[in-house]
Amino acid sequence: MKKDIHPSNYRFVVFKDISNDESFLTRSSVETKETITWEDGKEYPLVKMEISSFSHPFFTGKMKFVDTAGRIDKFNKKFAKTRFANKEKS
Repeated sequence: MKKDIHPSNYRFVVFKDISNDESFLTRSSVETKETITWEDGKEYPLVKMEISSFSHPFFTGKMKFVDTAGRIDKFNKKFAKTRFANKEKS
């Protein structure tokens, strides 16, 4: 195996799914500026995610739209102006 190719700063990090407020604690080397106090009373680095296995339709079996930036509304507005949208109305 090659030496010195793996990061040496592995530590416990809390990953938080912001779409449904689920969190989990695991080891990672990701850099972050935020911290959170975990259930054990210790403070850990925090990484916020828009989607995880707690909210992804493949893992949950539920179809749920995660629209944090208004992308669905933006698409619907653009689509309404096209000739294809006019065909559906007719």
